[in-house]
Amino acid sequence: MPPYAKRPYEPFSRQAVVAIALREWRAFGSVVDPDETADKPERAEGLWQRVGDYWWLGLNPSDPETPWTGKHDANGRIFPPEDDGEFAWSAAFVSYVMRTAGAGAGFPYGANHHTYMTAALRHDPGLIVAAERPETYAPRPGDLICTGRAENAGLRFDDAPRVAVFKAHCDIVVDTGGSEGLSAIGGNVADTVALRHFPVTPDGRLADADHFMTVLRLTIAG
Repeated sequence: MPPYAKRPYEPFSRQAVVAIALREWRAFGSVVDPDETADKPERAEGLWQRVGDYWWLGLNPSDPETPWTGKHDANGRIFPPEDDGEFAWSAAFVSYVMRTAGAGAGFPYGANHHTYMTAALRHDPGLIVAAERPETYAPRPGDLICTGRAENAGLRFDDAPRVAVFKAHCDIVVDTGGSEGLSAIGGNVADTVALRHFPVTPDGRLADADHFMTVLRLTIAG
């Protein structure tokens, strides 16, 4: 990994998280509220390598997924498009953004969202994220909004700490003042990096809070 990420050159900040997430969104074509299609940007020339950067830089060097790309397995072989669920990179994207933003040892990087969600829900010491209830906390830029998915879609804040491993997805909040509500960027959303809008209450909380498991608040000033 680059020296500036291994030993952060500047203090970790919400501004850095948002700027890096927006940069990656622009690299994938600035997609907004995408629909699932047969097109797979993650496999396009120039973009499968970008996904490879997420795996290589976002995860820890010992993680077996670090050689993956948007269309290659650990041996450099192209996997069939229909198997891409086995190589889901949304958590690698979040890990990449947090690491390159300077989170250092304060973020539990991993190939699965439950790695850092569970650490925050357990209140592990030294983290730059803290788990908040989605019905009471208004997300801010740089925070993560997280849901269970697939068979774990029904998991809620009080359930997650009792489950060792679960399927989830987190997006990075990049704006909270738009007319369409909260804006958040996620990786591997319709096989791309996409910006989506989420309705909020007048005081900024997620309007459909019962759909979310937690909000991971950045525990930094500013």
